[in-house]
Amino acid sequence: MGTTLTPEFWERFAVLLVAAMAVTFVLTALFDMLVVRLTNRRGHRPPMPPARAPHRPTAADHRTPVRS
Repeated sequence: MGTTLTPEFWERFAVLLVAAMAVTFVLTALFDMLVVRLTNRRGHRPPMPPARAPHRPTAADHRTPVRS
């Protein structure tokens, strides 16, 4: 017992799909705007100092033992 998809179904489907997409886009824009506002409200933090590279010994740092 099969049913056919009528033109009325496709019309309603298209309208609901477009409405759902519009709601999604609007909510995404609102949440993005809220995040930007909260980020700006906290104030700017001073930049972190650059991380120092670990010290790697060179030939000048390494002393070979002297045997007498």
